[in-house]
Amino acid sequence: MLNILARIFIKDYKNVKDNNVRSAYGVLCAIFGIVTNLLICAFKIIVGIISGAISIMADGINNLTDGGSSIITLVGFKLANKPADKDHPFGHERIEYVNGLIVSLVILIIGVLLVKTSIEKIINPTDINLDYFWIAIIALSVSILIKLWQNLFYNKCAKLIDSPALIATAKDSLSDILSTSVVLISLVVAKIWSLQIDGYIGLLVAGFIIFNAIKLIIETSSPLIGEAPDKDFVKMVENKILSYEGVLGIHDLVIHSYGQAKTFISVHVEVDADVDILISHDIVDNIEHDFMNDNINLVVHMDPVRINDPETNKLKAIVATILNEIDKDLTFHDFRVVHGPTHSNILFDVVIPTAYNKKDEELISLINSKVKEVSENYNVIITIDRNYIGGKDE
Repeated sequence: MLNILARIFIKDYKNVKDNNVRSAYGVLCAIFGIVTNLLICAFKIIVGIISGAISIMADGINNLTDGGSSIITLVGFKLANKPADKDHPFGHERIEYVNGLIVSLVILIIGVLLVKTSIEKIINPTDINLDYFWIAIIALSVSILIKLWQNLFYNKCAKLIDSPALIATAKDSLSDILSTSVVLISLVVAKIWSLQIDGYIGLLVAGFIIFNAIKLIIETSSPLIGEAPDKDFVKMVENKILSYEGVLGIHDLVIHSYGQAKTFISVHVEVDADVDILISHDIVDNIEHDFMNDNINLVVHMDPVRINDPETNKLKAIVATILNEIDKDLTFHDFRVVHGPTHSNILFDVVIPTAYNKKDEELISLINSKVKEVSENYNVIITIDRNYIGGKDE
């Protein structure tokens, strides 16, 4: 279905890397969600009113919030596709995350209101009118099928354009299937055993809504706070840079995302200090240009390192051993030695993990003492560096 609609309504629908095409897919999903959610909402609320089943009405209101969420998604994708301006030089794509956060908050509020209504139904129970039993069963069954269709539709589109907002929407459709199934079961129980558990089922549905709302709030706010990049993406970036002839190593890799289609990266690339600087600069230019062809804004700082100095290599090996003894997760870079008549200064940056149990001063003192054990004539000058790419698994 997605492919058919995309061919009809989206120009150049295969070019999902293009921001306009990506936005068009988001708008298509939003309109699909508005139409289908309002349809099943109307069915459920009408059946809920005539049967007096608060659980069905609660489920219908849940679908109404889904329709409202689709409207917010529609507006969000439209705004996110706005070009950069002087106040927002990185563009507006993060509006997609803000949009997801607003949707989550609306769902949370509706869930809390349904808790209140369901508790009132438990305190003051009223019988469900089972004369409309089969109408209710048909309405709920059709709703489950439509929600399954939604889940498949959103998931396919989310994977196609790599959209966190649509992934969240797909998960919401899946949870709606579960909540509607529970409501359907409650009707069967009322019909067969005459047990009035409508208020309790309404409370359970409200619990589903609140749980999913809180989960979505966490998922949509995380990119706004600033989360670690996907490890597979980090590995791709590292491997691609290291594949260039003349690149000896990389460090200080920092990745910023301003939306799914706008990524900015900075990195230090190590090159041989004995190679002509114009040749090394040409390598760096080629790296930046190739990444730009993949819609990734990469800025490279060129770090010349000496690889043919025996004394420097010996001291570098000693420092590597010391750091490994202290903690195998410690790494270092920008290593250089400045020799003097009475002592030698050893300068380098130590990269520590995000959650590290030693204070910076304590770690520096420990490294310094271990280097002094090798020779009192060595002074270490250490810069503490942080790892900004670890932590997120997909």
